[in-house]
Amino acid sequence: MARGNIVITRQARRPSRQKSDKPNPIDVQVGSRVRLRRNMLGLSQEKLGTAIGLTFQQVQKYERGANRIGASRLHELSRVLDVPVSFFFDDVDPVRAPAIPGGFAEPPAEAFDSDPLRRRETVDLVDAYYAVEDPAVRRRLLDLARALAAEGERAADKTPVRPIRRARRHNPA
Repeated sequence: MARGNIVITRQARRPSRQKSDKPNPIDVQVGSRVRLRRNMLGLSQEKLGTAIGLTFQQVQKYERGANRIGASRLHELSRVLDVPVSFFFDDVDPVRAPAIPGGFAEPPAEAFDSDPLRRRETVDLVDAYYAVEDPAVRRRLLDLARALAAEGERAADKTPVRPIRRARRHNPA
């Protein structure tokens, strides 16, 4: 379109995602990992939002995958939630990961069910652990859990555990 000597052209806009489109599966994955970690730490959406300077509604949108999380915001979330940025992209327990990656295919239902981080009892255990205020008691609780796990591994290996022999006290009475 020309007016006198001035040429006005319309700049083409880049195509954007329509509001009615489904969220990108990666955005949903990242959001679900934000929710998972937030729940593990016992944070509400409001507390997380306050920590990163957002409203709880914006945190909700991130967790649903409705809004994309930018790189700087993702970095800030990783700092606040105390996880590496890669945590948000992991969708399978590394021990149970398949040898050949499945690309963007959804993980099978059994992978979802077998991931201990997605179980309610894991979140409850973490909540109870952090509810113990005394760091020494928390440390003893962690030691107890590790000892029980080691005992379970020994039982699974069917390695007999020799009982500890205690010296008998001789009572001359």
